[in-house]
Amino acid sequence: MTTRTDAPTRREQILKEAARLFAERGFHGVGVDEIGAAVGISGPGLYRHFPGKDAMLAELLVGISERLLAGGQLRVTEDATSGDGSPETLLDALIEGHIDFALDDRPLITLHDRELDRLRDTDRKRVRRLQREYVELWVEVVRARYPLLPESEARATVHAVFGLLNSTPHLGRPGALPGRTATAALLHRLARGAFDAAAS
Repeated sequence: MTTRTDAPTRREQILKEAARLFAERGFHGVGVDEIGAAVGISGPGLYRHFPGKDAMLAELLVGISERLLAGGQLRVTEDATSGDGSPETLLDALIEGHIDFALDDRPLITLHDRELDRLRDTDRKRVRRLQREYVELWVEVVRARYPLLPESEARATVHAVFGLLNSTPHLGRPGALPGRTATAALLHRLARGAFDAAAS
């Protein structure tokens, strides 16, 4: 999977700082002036990029659901076209991709947990639909790796593993973790252990 190396756009900078501030102080605890100051523009200047805070929140939460699903689909496609993939290799790739999200986008996890209900009904339904598709993608891969695991148990285990991986906001401040590489390796072992336990 290719990694983006170009600089983030101003719009992306705004979203990143909005996510951080919303996660730290809550959606209603942050004003547009504070978000603007965090990226070096005036609060009113934000309206050239977004009509308001509600639009930022919607783009953040819909956007991360779209990215997770697209990343999972890309890993499945790459595995299918490589010719030498296996269900175990693909499952490891899915776990690694979700761990990248869980470690690098911790504010978005907090934001989703606290603020999803603030979205307009259409945006909230879109998030839920994208999440269901992402879960089902995982379920298919898990059942290919563990063919004796019933579908309902595979789905429940996928949700449990997501809960485990998405616990990163509760692991303490970034400096308190044992380092990104070590934390990623630990989370990967825990996720694989959960799937192995469900299938045993």
